[in-house]
Amino acid sequence: MKISLLTLLMLGVFIGLHAQEKQPWKQGILKEEFLYEKAAFPSCHSATMAETPSGLVAAFFGGTKERHPDVEIYVCRFENGTWTAPISAADGVQEDGKRLPTWNPVLYQIPGGDLLLFYKIGPKPSAWWGMLKRSKDGGKTWSTAEKLPNGHIGPVKNKPVLLDNGQLFCPSSTEGNGWKIHFEVTPDFAKTWRKIGPLAAKDSIDAIQPSILVHGNRTLQLLARSRNRALVQSWSTDNGETWSPLEKTNLPNNNSGTDAVTMTDGRHVLVYNHVLPPGNLAKGPRTPLNVSVSKDGKSWSAALILEDSPISQYSYPAVIQTKDGLLHFIYTWRRQKIKHVVVDPNKLKLLPIKNGEWPKVKGYTAPKLEEYKKEED
Repeated sequence: MKISLLTLLMLGVFIGLHAQEKQPWKQGILKEEFLYEKAAFPSCHSATMAETPSGLVAAFFGGTKERHPDVEIYVCRFENGTWTAPISAADGVQEDGKRLPTWNPVLYQIPGGDLLLFYKIGPKPSAWWGMLKRSKDGGKTWSTAEKLPNGHIGPVKNKPVLLDNGQLFCPSSTEGNGWKIHFEVTPDFAKTWRKIGPLAAKDSIDAIQPSILVHGNRTLQLLARSRNRALVQSWSTDNGETWSPLEKTNLPNNNSGTDAVTMTDGRHVLVYNHVLPPGNLAKGPRTPLNVSVSKDGKSWSAALILEDSPISQYSYPAVIQTKDGLLHFIYTWRRQKIKHVVVDPNKLKLLPIKNGEWPKVKGYTAPKLEEYKKEED
């Protein structure tokens, strides 16, 4: 009996998915892929993603290496089942011809409107400023760059959240005079702005790069990276106008970026490196890369390990939920590529995290980490 090529391909996909379901910490993953295999730049970092009416759009910065003047913002679009090649959407060339690096793009799709691309220009995070471009065609073309008002940088790493009162909350932070978290809020999609913060902190907490979870009844939660060996949090009960002092959670942080999103069913998803730095260090390896889920933002359950190679780094993740209910994760893969993972949240197998320790399961042994080497921002 002859078997068609299509049948063989479908059988291969079925076997692959079935085998994946048997792997600990991989249940629910539907697809894993790189945005590109080869690019004109050797290094990349800090990816972001948005769903537009014409499909997914991703952005990140790429160049010789972080902080190098040739670093630009690149964009890929998902079209006809594949990602387009990276195309430069913004650079740091100044009016006098001087070139500065670009940093940390953040995409946001205005409901029924433009796609916004926030990014920063400057020699270092303590001296950068905020920029903005707009696209009317799903990221194919972009407007002339706009400089945000002095003292504003927009969302520093993670996506803005549109509240039901029409306020767009951009989670932000500064690094120039100590690490401090604040919010930049706009009622008209980046035409006018106001600031909330900086937030107070308990126990000398240094934190940056927050993300926002929405709990309903005007209650918001902030989760952020810190130098304090733990993810930190803050709560608001008045739609973000005032916030409790930053405090540690029981989840570890290796002084690396995280992201979180509230799903349409009310559950919260967190993507981060669930690992403590060696000894008493504030910074450590950026592997493994983990996903946890919570109903209340306080008690978390282990869901996925996206990467667990002892080769660092897998970092600076972003997560969104698309209109079909699926979760999309995007992150830095060893500073060489940007990786995209699609997950069905209804197929996740969850195990409670107790005392901040990732649960052990039969059949899974975490790889032994290589000797830690200092990593960049």
